[in-house]
Amino acid sequence: MSETRILIVEDDTEVGKLISMTLKASHYAYTWSKDGNSAITDFKIFKPDIVLLDLGLPDIDGVEVIKKIRINKMIPIIVISARSEESEKIKALDEGADDYLVKPFSVNEMLARIRVALRRLKLIQDVDEVEVKDYQNGNLRIDYAARTAYLDNKALTLTETTFNLLCLFAKNTAKVLTHGYVMRTIWKDKPINDTVSLRVAIASLRKEIEPNEDSTKYIQTHIGVGYSFIQH
Repeated sequence: MSETRILIVEDDTEVGKLISMTLKASHYAYTWSKDGNSAITDFKIFKPDIVLLDLGLPDIDGVEVIKKIRINKMIPIIVISARSEESEKIKALDEGADDYLVKPFSVNEMLARIRVALRRLKLIQDVDEVEVKDYQNGNLRIDYAARTAYLDNKALTLTETTFNLLCLFAKNTAKVLTHGYVMRTIWKDKPINDTVSLRVAIASLRKEIEPNEDSTKYIQTHIGVGYSFIQH
C-alpha cells in the first residue's frame, strides 16, 4: 500500500466508486466524502496528501472547499467536475486548485495527474527540508538569498517586481498560474483585473530570460487563463 493518502470529494455514487476502485487498484490509501462539510472535517482528520474534488456538491460549492483547505495547507487539489466552461476552470484555479479534469474523464489520465501532483509535492517538501538558496532550471539560476538571477552565469537586470514575479513562477514550475492569482500575489494594491500591469511585467521579464528568438523559452502563455513556467 502506498503511503500517499487521497481524499475523494464526490457526491455521485457511481463516479465515487469508480475513483475509489481505481485508487485501490493503484494501492493508494483513500477516504471518500460525499459533501463539502464532510470533506472539510475529513480533511482535518485524514490529513490527505492530495484532494480529488468535485465542484457540484449538494451542500456547499466545491470552490468553498478549496478556500477552506487553502487556509490550512498547500497540498495538491485536482478538480474533477462536469463544469467545462472556461470561467469555471479559471475560478477554481484562481482560488487555489492545481489541476482540472472535466467529466467524463479517463481514469488513466486521472492517475497520471496524481503522479504529476506527487512529483511537485515532493519537490516542495524537499525545498522545505533542505532550505535551498538556489533555483536551477536550464541555464537560469536564482539566488534567493542574494535576490539575484543569472542566465548563462550573467546577472540579470530585474526590478523588484520582475524578480518577485520570477520567484513566483520558479516556486510554481509547471503549474498554470491564473491572471488573478498572479495579480493577488504580486500586486496586493492593484485591482485583480489590471492585466495591463501584468502584461508589462511579463514582457519585461521575458526580455531578460528570453533575450532573443533562439533563447530557451521559459514562460508559456495560456490564453485567457494565465501563465506557466516551463521546466528544462
